[in-house]
Parts: sequence; C-alpha cells; structure tokens
Amino acid sequence: MQIAPLGLDHVVLRIADLDRSLAFYCDVLGCVLDRRRDDLGLYHLSAGTAQVDLVTLAGNLGQKGGGPAAQQGRNMDHFCLRIEPFDGPALQEYLRGHGLEPGEITQRYGAMGEGPSLYVQDPDGNTVELKGPAVS
Repeated sequence: MQIAPLGLDHVVLRIADLDRSLAFYCDVLGCVLDRRRDDLGLYHLSAGTAQVDLVTLAGNLGQKGGGPAAQQGRNMDHFCLRIEPFDGPALQEYLRGHGLEPGEITQRYGAMGEGPSLYVQDPDGNTVELKGPAVS
C-alpha cells in the first residue's frame, strides 16, 4: 500500500467562545458553517476543499481534552489556508479592520511551492497562516 496525500482534509481546534470563533473564521476568513453538532460541541466549517472543525471547551468533546491551549501549552504550531486573491497590503488592512494584527508578508514554502503568506492569530491564540499562490 502506498499513501498519496491529496490535501488538507480538516483541522480540529478547541475553542473557548463559539460566537467569537465563528465571527473570525466565517466573517473574517470566509469559511462557511456547514454542520452543527450542538450535542457534542462540534461545528464543521467549510474552507474551500478543506474543513476547520471547532470544538468548544465546554462541550462533550472539548471537556475530554483538558484545559484550553495557552502560549506555553499549545497543541499545534499553526495551520495554513491557501487563499485567493492574495494582495498582501490589502489583506493586512482588511485584517486590521477586524481588530487583528497580521504578521509581515514573506515568502514561505507550502504544498504548492514558494509563495507569499502572513500569519494571524485566531481568538483562541491559534496561529493561522494565510498563503497566496506559488511563485513560478
């Protein structure tokens, strides 16, 4: 058997405040709430061909994971969303308009090659990389 990854399927994030996280991922980053599992505290967001799952700390699933992630107790470094269009300065201005502090735009290597990206923190302190197209 040989495994051939096709792309990111989903990332699961443990979150403190559902409304705050939905505002960030849906209103700011353009994800779409696809499915709710209120009984579990699990919310599936479409992100292009991938999915971002939010698990509330107070929900059935979230309680199994212990306390919230912290600067010294993170469960992930970051995850990356490939986005289009990628106009760095306009993207930084857009994020600042939502009260966020985006990082600098720099060339980083990703699944499609070297391309521009920046980092931003979600409401729970998770780092999200927003990445543009690979540079030929």
